[in-house]
Formats: sequence, C-alpha cells, structure tokens
Amino acid sequence: MAKPKVLFLCTGNSARSQMAEGILRALAGEHFDVFSAGTEPKGGILPEVQEALREIGVDTNLQWSKSVMEYMGKVNFGYVVTVCSDAEENCPAVFLNMGTHEHWPFDDPAKFAGDVESRLRSTRVVRDQIEERLRLWLAELNIKPHDYRQM
Repeated sequence: MAKPKVLFLCTGNSARSQMAEGILRALAGEHFDVFSAGTEPKGGILPEVQEALREIGVDTNLQWSKSVMEYMGKVNFGYVVTVCSDAEENCPAVFLNMGTHEHWPFDDPAKFAGDVESRLRSTRVVRDQIEERLRLWLAELNIKPHDYRQM
C-alpha cells in the first residue's frame, strides 16, 4: 500500500516548511512520503534552520528549496499543510483542494532580526512549535511518533 504524501507549503521554502518536512520524516517517516515547497522559493535553507534541526538530530542534507510548481500535475498529495498566511493565500488552488488541507501558521525565521545567536534562539522556538503541532496531528491520526531527538 502506498504511503500518503504530505506537502508542507510556505513562501520561501527556506525555514518553516523545511522544518516541518524534516521533523515529520523523523517522527513518522515510515507512514508518509514527505515534501515541502514554496510559492516563491529562496533557493536554500536558512543556516539557523539547518543548525536548529541538526541540534535535535534531523538531517537536512537531502532537502532543498523548491517551487510548488515542481509538483503541479505530477504529484497527488493526501495532505497539504500551509505553514504561513502568504502560502495560504497564494498557493495554486489545485493543491489546496487536494486531499486534506490544513493551515498551521508559524512565525517566519527568515524575518527574525538580531545577531546569529538571537535568530537561532527564535528559530528553536518555531522548531519546537512545529514539532508540537506535528505530534498533535499524529495523535489525531493514531500514529505513535518516534522518539528521535538526539540531545
């Protein structure tokens, strides 16, 4: 049986959707094929996001910033989750009408100001909020997540 496909969407595909992709894969990757994309991809993952994920044992080496258009007409998603209001408003309707659509807005690490350490601290907060929301969602689906964190 094929695993349901999950798409996390944001604007730049450089932070929130990347965190959701990596964390869901770590929590329950055997249950889903996990993807992320942006309506206006930035071309890379923010260094603070890579560090925040690395700290908890999530490897981003196989993730990259990509456009939602790469999936247009090619992939049918069982779940589409927008993680920012801009993606919710600007995503092609075909994706929002596909499968189960949810909107989980989070603060944007790409907009955090300050020095590297303060941006990293704020990114960790968003990372943990995303993980908490994913754990709630998995509980709704009766899926027991892995205890993957490496401290």
